[in-house]
Amino acid sequence: MLRLYITRHGETQWNIEKKMQGWQDSPLTAKGIQNALWLSERMEPVDIDVIYASPSGRAQHTAELVRGNKPTEIVFDPKLKEINMGEWEGHNVSAIKERDQASFHTFWNEPASYKPSGGESFPELIERIRTALKEIEAKHSSGNVLIVTHSVVIKALFMIFNDTEIEHFWAPPYIEDTSLTIVEVDDTGYRVSLEGCTVHKENNDERLKL
Repeated sequence: MLRLYITRHGETQWNIEKKMQGWQDSPLTAKGIQNALWLSERMEPVDIDVIYASPSGRAQHTAELVRGNKPTEIVFDPKLKEINMGEWEGHNVSAIKERDQASFHTFWNEPASYKPSGGESFPELIERIRTALKEIEAKHSSGNVLIVTHSVVIKALFMIFNDTEIEHFWAPPYIEDTSLTIVEVDDTGYRVSLEGCTVHKENNDERLKL
């Protein structure tokens, strides 16, 4: 059986500034770095065979922090990059909402109808992620694989795992930075055993338990 451990990159400067990142990038904050280190502690008992990560700097840095001192290979796959938000990237969310109200509403409420300005549609993203997932499964029929990627990518993965319609793309849970999802994969399909868990960021006795 293959077990996928999936996480989002740590908090970034643009996350704090409420800017759309997409294929653009900004560095991890001190909090983002700390959360990734706590996730690394939590993952310490797990023998990860390989790490697949988005090549965006924030995901690369997170993957390296979570790997820690282990010799685990990190494979950077462009298909794991965040959704391309085109002209919105690098701009503040409130400014985008004011300037492009209709598209902004569609992005968050009617993803099947969203038409990007120079970026990707949700169906295009989902097919890209489906391809990346199938390639990982083809290479790893068993073992433990860590995927370090982005919030909208993880939402696309949830759609694939749960076989849900695009209309429900934004259904809970919210994907926090360094949240951990665990999915078991075998011939019968996908089983999500842990979804968007963030206990490693909390100061209690459960913090390092899987």
